[in-house]
Amino acid sequence: IMPEYISIEEFEDSISLVFYIENDQVMAIGEKLQEINENAYMNGYNWEAVLNCYIENKAPQLMDSYEADPEAGMYAAYFENKEEAEAMADIIVRLIENEDELIEFVSSYGDEMEWD
Repeated sequence: IMPEYISIEEFEDSISLVFYIENDQVMAIGEKLQEINENAYMNGYNWEAVLNCYIENKAPQLMDSYEADPEAGMYAAYFENKEEAEAMADIIVRLIENEDELIEFVSSYGDEMEWD
């Protein structure tokens, strides 16, 4: 069962994952990330930067499985299969629910991220 800040929907030709970054819990984590990296203003584009970097370094098998579509207030990604969408959702949930891991990752890799 997914937390309220994430959803996966199936369509005829794709699976969409939506990460609702204006959720209170997610916004609070975003504020902490900006404290450690001034570039980390956590809009959808910067969540894309974090997730792309995370996947490249920690889950490279997902690298070519999705197309991201970030906006100011949300992050969306489109997949061809549900397992890959669920794998991405699991990564997002793990990072949000274990914010120390996320903070450590942004501290370590922040200079490699393509910030908005």
